[in-house]
Amino acid sequence: MSDHRERLAALDTCAVSDALDSLGVPGAALGIHAIANDRRIAGTAITVDLVEAGTTTAPRHLCTAAVDASAPGTVIVVAHHGRTHVAGWGGVLSAGAVASGTEGVVVDGAVRDLDEARQFGLTLYAATSVPVTARKRVVERDWNVPVEIAGITVHPGDYILADGSGVVIVPRERIDEVLTVAESIVAKEAEMLRRVKLGESLAAVMSANYETMLDRKAP
Repeated sequence: MSDHRERLAALDTCAVSDALDSLGVPGAALGIHAIANDRRIAGTAITVDLVEAGTTTAPRHLCTAAVDASAPGTVIVVAHHGRTHVAGWGGVLSAGAVASGTEGVVVDGAVRDLDEARQFGLTLYAATSVPVTARKRVVERDWNVPVEIAGITVHPGDYILADGSGVVIVPRERIDEVLTVAESIVAKEAEMLRRVKLGESLAAVMSANYETMLDRKAP
């Protein structure tokens, strides 16, 4: 698993997104971007599902079990289902996540206490920030269960990569082939850059082959 994570961390989300495209696997979590301590994070998902308060009996304060279970090599993924009027993550949780050594946090919706997240050094990806508390508004339904993030299903243990271009999710059962394809794409693009630096025209470098670079080969 650590080898997979290290290989994933060496890539960027664009190459991985292209690999997912070429394999016909949806994986780009649109609308989520770095909002605290912009750095690349890679790891396996620990998931949390949030719902409206009153729809279920909350077993604990939201996200606390996931934070307690997190460790280096994990990414906490919070399914806040696009809510931007209320935070699904806050400052004390950020302190706990940093203490646990988690790689970072991805929230499909709003978060708060950004100044604290930045002060603590937590890398946080989300849709936006708001000051509004989750108290009596949203609660945790469950954790470490399949969730949906920006239209993408995330299972516990799936691979998460996030950087300046956004967030991608790689199903754990597809990680080997996605990494192989993404690394091939990176190698091809490195060769293209080499040719550009040597002065070759972009028209020649980005020939018709570029448009078909991601085409899947027939079995």
